[in-house]
Amino acid sequence: MMFSRRDLLAGAGGAGAIACAALPMGKAFAAPLAKIGLQLYTVREIFAKDPAGTLEKVARVGYREVEFGGGGYDAMDHAMLRKTMDRLGLTAPSIHVGYDLLLGSFEKSVAMAKTLGADTVILPYMSDEHRNEAAWQVALPNINRIGAQLQKAGLGFAYHNHDFEFTTRPGGVSLYERLVTGVDPALMQFELDLYWAAHAGEDLPSLITELAGRLYSYHVKDMRPDRSMVAVGQGTIDFAALFKLPGGAGVRHFFVENDQAPAPYIPDITTSFATLRKLRS
Repeated sequence: MMFSRRDLLAGAGGAGAIACAALPMGKAFAAPLAKIGLQLYTVREIFAKDPAGTLEKVARVGYREVEFGGGGYDAMDHAMLRKTMDRLGLTAPSIHVGYDLLLGSFEKSVAMAKTLGADTVILPYMSDEHRNEAAWQVALPNINRIGAQLQKAGLGFAYHNHDFEFTTRPGGVSLYERLVTGVDPALMQFELDLYWAAHAGEDLPSLITELAGRLYSYHVKDMRPDRSMVAVGQGTIDFAALFKLPGGAGVRHFFVENDQAPAPYIPDITTSFATLRKLRS
């Protein structure tokens, strides 16, 4: 087995132990925590109603990067979004684009990425019908082809995990391991969602080490002792230690995300930003 896994521990001790094991500590992060980003799925409800106003609120918190995903952004006026970001001093290094859209509307996806100023497209999710051995084996050649097409178009490509890729293990081999070994490293990197990997029972230091050289970005979200999601700094994950791991030296972006952020959302993303700003300083 490629990844070093351990049994998922029950209760509060298990959740904390996932990320708080003894880690090598250095004086600086392996990758610079320069600009702090926000995955806009966190604020999807208010973004869908008022995209420009939401971007203004995000910028006022202090974020300088955003990653588009959810909130119906794919059907919005992308030129307007880009103009708003330029005015606010925001950039969008990457965008989330669904598997079906990449297969069926590739040129539209590329145009959307380039209009928004992104240099990388993230495959964010694989729906239920793809989560079995046969379907996954069908998807892998398509993912390789999409990566090659994006590369030809001048764009990078990465995959964003949830927990199912680790916990779905047909034949004893996880879908994630099949993805890592089945897609050309020259064509696809990984956006490692630290919360979902920990939620699946992965040992985060081991996983980061295994993915060294293929990590594009981190999704930074925290975990309570009961394994529920919470703003960065209010849970058990030791981000400072994880960010010092040499395996993460290639990480280019740190995107805050909270799939379950409580309304009105801005206080939650402010807490996460403040936590990462302290780490940066």
